[in-house]
Amino acid sequence: MKKVAVLTSGGDAPGMNACIRAVVRTGLFHGLEMVGVRRGYDGLMEGDFLPMDSHSVSNIIQRGGTILKTARSDRFRTKQGLDEAKKQLEDNDIEGLILIGGDGTFKGGLEFSKHTDIPCMGAPGTIDNDLFGTDYTIGFDTALNTVIYAVDKIRDTAASHNRLFFVEVMGRDAGFIALNSGVGCGAEDILIPESKTDIAEIIKRLEDGWKRHKSSCIIIVAEGDKEGGAFEIAEKVKQKFDHYDTRVTVIGHMQRGGSPTCFDRLLASRLGAATIEGLLNGRRNEMAGLVHNQITYTPFAQTRKHNVDINEGLLRIAHILSA
Repeated sequence: MKKVAVLTSGGDAPGMNACIRAVVRTGLFHGLEMVGVRRGYDGLMEGDFLPMDSHSVSNIIQRGGTILKTARSDRFRTKQGLDEAKKQLEDNDIEGLILIGGDGTFKGGLEFSKHTDIPCMGAPGTIDNDLFGTDYTIGFDTALNTVIYAVDKIRDTAASHNRLFFVEVMGRDAGFIALNSGVGCGAEDILIPESKTDIAEIIKRLEDGWKRHKSSCIIIVAEGDKEGGAFEIAEKVKQKFDHYDTRVTVIGHMQRGGSPTCFDRLLASRLGAATIEGLLNGRRNEMAGLVHNQITYTPFAQTRKHNVDINEGLLRIAHILSA
C-alpha cells in the first residue's frame, strides 16, 4: 500500500483535527503518500482531493471543527454515488481510506466496502458517544465540558432569581451527554430518551425541593426525550407547578465547537494512529476504538449506535445526589 486518503463525515466534533493530524503523520511515518478529501463523501465522489504533508497538519491539534470540512450525503447512498467514489479513488491510485465520523459515516463505509476492494478503516468522531466498540468517542468529553461550563453560569442566575431552568442538550437518540453532564453539574433531574419521563414524578421532586427551601433547580433534558423537548416539558410542568419562575435554555451547536480537551486530543491521536496501523496490518472495514484504555477494532456492521446501554448505576447516583 502506497497511498491513503482521509475524510471527515457527518456532524463535526472537537478533536477531528487532532485525529486528521494523527492519521496523516502516522501514514507519513510509515512511508505512505497521504491525501485529504474535502467535504466528506461529497468530496469523495467529486474527487475533491488535496495532498497532505506534515506541514499541512501543523497547528491544528487545538482547533475545533475539521480542516477537511464535512457534509452529510444522500447521493453517496446510491449505486451511482458509490460508483463515482470508487472511480475517483482508482483514478487517483488511492489504495486505502480512513473515515472519521459517527454512525452514518460507518454505514456509508459499510456500503462502500460491498462495492469495492479498497479497504476502509474508521475512527469514531461524534459528540454523542453512542457507538458500540469504544468507551469514548472523539468530541464527547469536550461537549460535556461545554455543557458543564454553561450550566454553572445558568445556576448562578437561577439561584439569584428563584428560577427553575430546563436546559436542553444534544442527544436526539442517546442521553449520554445529558446524563453525564447532569451528574457533573448537580442537576435536580435528568431526562433522557432511554428512560421514560414521568411529569408527575418531576413535579413531586420539585415540590420536595421547594419544601426543603431550595432556591433554584436545574433540569437537564436530552433533545430526543420522548416527552418532548425542553420547551414542551417546561410548559407541562409549569401548568401544575408554578412556584419557581421557569426558564428554558437550549445550548445547541455550541456543544459541537471549541478547542478539544486534553482527553479528546489524546484519544484522537491514539485512534488516528490506530486506523493507519490497522490498515497496514491487513485490517479492513473496522473502527478503531478504546475499551478499558486499550486499542480495539470493531467491524463497521457492529458499531451501529443504540447498541450501547445507558449506565443505570449513574442514573441511580444522579437521583440520589439530586435530593
